[in-house]
Amino acid sequence: MIWHILLAVVALIGIIALIASTKPDQWTIQRQGTVPGAPAKIFPYMDDLRKFLEWSPWAKLDPAMKLTYGGPASGSGANVSWEGNGKVGVGKLTITESRPNDLVRSQFDFVKPFSCTNTHVFALKPEGSQTVVTWTMNGNAPFFSR
Repeated sequence: MIWHILLAVVALIGIIALIASTKPDQWTIQRQGTVPGAPAKIFPYMDDLRKFLEWSPWAKLDPAMKLTYGGPASGSGANVSWEGNGKVGVGKLTITESRPNDLVRSQFDFVKPFSCTNTHVFALKPEGSQTVVTWTMNGNAPFFSR
């Protein structure tokens, strides 16, 4: 009886591993919204990390988190490291590309509660008196997370 149970468990693990191996090793999430105003009005809230954290939903999860800023005040090279509660963890965000009123690309390096590196992009497109903001985040999907 024990051998049958053990064989069933091994078979189940094998089936799960087979299914996981067919899943993509990259993931992407994209959202889009419209914000009143021209890109020049919105861009500073994405390019200046101090302003970014004023509206970021992650910052609201732990108002007491410790923040350390580095590099220039805004644009490429600007970065912020954080240490917070279990909801926000520990990590670093670095702006890797900044094109005024058009795009901000960043690298997220998460340390806790898990380690990973993801890319984060805000793209701005004027549409009349509003701006379409497209947020894209992507990263690797290790075998065990698939």
